[in-house]
Amino acid sequence: MSKEAVFTMKLEAELREAFLAEAEAAQRPASQVVRELMREFVKRQRETREYDEFLRRKVAAGRASMHAGLGRPDEEVEAEFAARRAQVASQT
Repeated sequence: MSKEAVFTMKLEAELREAFLAEAEAAQRPASQVVRELMREFVKRQRETREYDEFLRRKVAAGRASMHAGLGRPDEEVEAEFAARRAQVASQT
């Protein structure tokens, strides 16, 4: 990947010195470490947005199902699974 952009930032002198020391200790250029941190941040942000959208779609589908009368009361579901747990427990 071509490196054509320059990124300038302000930060505390102590943080800069500590970062440069750690990059040197890892025998890696500071710019490479920053690029990796930026890539990881971008990846994490995209994954978070995608997961949030997935959850929004699931909630919307669930609400639509309930509005269409396809849902079941919580008590009914709890009773069904309590019976299943009791059945499994009795088999051991």
